[in-house]
Amino acid sequence: MSDHVCAEIVPIFTQLNHQELVQVSDLVVHHHFDKNEVILGPDNANQLVIVAQGAAKVYQLAANGKEQLLRVLDAGDFEGEKNLFTVANQDLYVETLKNSTVCTLSAQDFQPLLEKYPSIAWKLLQSNATKIASLEKQNELLNHDLIEQRLATYLLDLSKVKGTTTFDLPMKLKELASFLGTTPETISRKFKQFEQQQLIKKNKKAITLAQVEKLTEVRDS
Repeated sequence: MSDHVCAEIVPIFTQLNHQELVQVSDLVVHHHFDKNEVILGPDNANQLVIVAQGAAKVYQLAANGKEQLLRVLDAGDFEGEKNLFTVANQDLYVETLKNSTVCTLSAQDFQPLLEKYPSIAWKLLQSNATKIASLEKQNELLNHDLIEQRLATYLLDLSKVKGTTTFDLPMKLKELASFLGTTPETISRKFKQFEQQQLIKKNKKAITLAQVEKLTEVRDS
């Protein structure tokens, strides 16, 4: 891993040249976390977290302690940008899904970067717009009463994003269940139901949409 790999793989830094990336990297701190470690929460919120290797989940805790998954972070993804602008984090957590290498950038170090490199601020706005759109899509999913409608909508949307009817699920059943507002057991049953109806073919994480039109009917029913 190069010294400035975190800066290289994060979209908000893509317009910086090599020397500028090195300058950013001098401010970044590298960490290694095991699976299921919380790397960002209300107690350590004033930093940007960048996943260099591995994966992590972003979630909120409801008042009853129930976890609501918001998104999954892969290499190059980041979280915590709103914390850099002194917005209080009261219920947002980032937890590793596997052994991961993570980089952090403090709010104190980040704010001068925004003044020096305006392109970073523009990229942050784009990133926030994408996250807002994703949350709106998730709310749309949860508005469906039936779990099969939520799952069908999710699979069709994922197929559209991937540009193919064959793709890998980006998260485990537990995380997908949380994302769709249900239980892993229910999601597992719905996948089996879709397979029995020959709507999809499933091999571990690999999904093939066998009958897109009929799956669309399930979504719209």
